[in-house]
Amino acid sequence: MQVKNNHPAGPGKTGWNIRKKTIAYICLCTMLLSVIFICGYFLTEEHMPVSFAEKGLKPSAAHIFGTDWFGRDMFLRTIKGLSLSIFIGVIASVSSGIIAIAIGVAAAVCGKRVDAFIGWLTDVFMGMPHLIFLLLVSFVTGKGARGIMIGIIITHWTYISRVIRAEVLQLRSSQYVKAAKGFGKSNWHIAKEHMLPHIFPQFFVGLILMFPHAILHEASLTFLGFGLSPHQPGIGVILSESLNYLSTGQWWIALMPGLSLLLIVRLFDILGESVQALFNPHRAHE
Repeated sequence: MQVKNNHPAGPGKTGWNIRKKTIAYICLCTMLLSVIFICGYFLTEEHMPVSFAEKGLKPSAAHIFGTDWFGRDMFLRTIKGLSLSIFIGVIASVSSGIIAIAIGVAAAVCGKRVDAFIGWLTDVFMGMPHLIFLLLVSFVTGKGARGIMIGIIITHWTYISRVIRAEVLQLRSSQYVKAAKGFGKSNWHIAKEHMLPHIFPQFFVGLILMFPHAILHEASLTFLGFGLSPHQPGIGVILSESLNYLSTGQWWIALMPGLSLLLIVRLFDILGESVQALFNPHRAHE
């Protein structure tokens, strides 16, 4: 006689656990961001022609984001601007992350004097007013996309470097690191072979969460006139120009690009939180 098992399947066997949902979120966010970037990369001025006969049109089926004061489709302009923002954010964040991981590891393995100097340097950068420092760096480096990226690279490494330094200090007291030192391995060999693989999850999550800050700072600097050129289709440029037309009732020129920017920032936040949950051994298999 067979006895049927009426108990539900255990965690991770059936249904959508946190790990499966996390992987789905990562795939969805990556796909959406990739589609926006690729579409914006291939958009040119020919796809957004000036048409004074259609200027100032409200959102409709023909133009879901409406048209601007030159009759250009705002949806296509927004996609182009978001693509540029994603590109700047990725380049600046990755470069800043590389600096952070180098400084964080060096602070933990190069001795007390180097650690003290890097700690002082980190405090100096973190103590400066963030936006003002970005404005100064962008102005000195000639504004534009280059100035924004240099400003973000210089100012955004501090938080990740502190997280990495704390993780490396904890790893340094582990048994396998002490055993490696007992066998005469150098500090840099230990850092490369035993520490970098363990700090990669923290670095990767911090890198993803840095993207929204980079994108928002790019839009903020451009909006204030210290970022991209008015001839470049950035979101900050669109929002800055839209101020001249809000009084005429053309609200969609600012609202649609602004909401799209917030959507991109939220996608990056969800992606970072999902990756963090995936790397967390206590939550990944719930």
